[in-house]
Amino acid sequence: MDKQQVRQLFDALAPVYDSPATRFFPFCADRLVDYVRPHPGSKVLDVAAGTGMVAIAFAQAVRPGGRVMAVDISSHMLDRAAANIGKMALDNVDLHEMDAEQLDFRAGYFHSVVCSYGLFFLADMQGALREWVRVLRPGGKLAFTSFEVTAFQPMLNDFAERLQSFDVQLPEGPFGSRRIASPEHCRELLAEAGLVELDVQSVQLGYHLRDENDWWEVVTSTAMRALFDQLPLEQQED
Repeated sequence: MDKQQVRQLFDALAPVYDSPATRFFPFCADRLVDYVRPHPGSKVLDVAAGTGMVAIAFAQAVRPGGRVMAVDISSHMLDRAAANIGKMALDNVDLHEMDAEQLDFRAGYFHSVVCSYGLFFLADMQGALREWVRVLRPGGKLAFTSFEVTAFQPMLNDFAERLQSFDVQLPEGPFGSRRIASPEHCRELLAEAGLVELDVQSVQLGYHLRDENDWWEVVTSTAMRALFDQLPLEQQED
């Protein structure tokens, strides 16, 4: 998908993105904070902020005196993020509609740069990482999350096979998240971006789906919806 298609997709998903079946997003936000360990008073950049789960977790962690800049290409996602941040009564988050590959921040500004499940949506992942490194202070931390190949199995493979049986054209790999193929690939991306102290971890979030309805909610509340929507209406009903 090009940038305009990504923007339109996430604008459409914004009202349903915080569904109960996608609760792995706030789970992962808390784990990111535990991993990065930001200091109170520090400046954090949250790239591809979505509905604000990561921004909220870091905003709480950097108080007092710290601040989070949260950027996303989707204005509708940022509207939802603003509402979620308001519910938490946080006043140390700034939201900006911005291209993750062309940041409007000066070099060496942030103590930490984080991105949760967003890097694989970017056409130039390597270029984006170099841009994130550009705005990172010397000695700062950059962290991103992606999915392991075992995530949501066997439902994910079954979903892909069913789509292919209806001649739906899948992106590289079954889904865009497979553009980051392994922990080794993560290391390569980070090293090529100029980072030197590399650490890649595989973490089980303990995330379970109760039944097929939960899985359907995951499909319709995330970027997988774009694949399902390629089906003609009569096939969707089947």
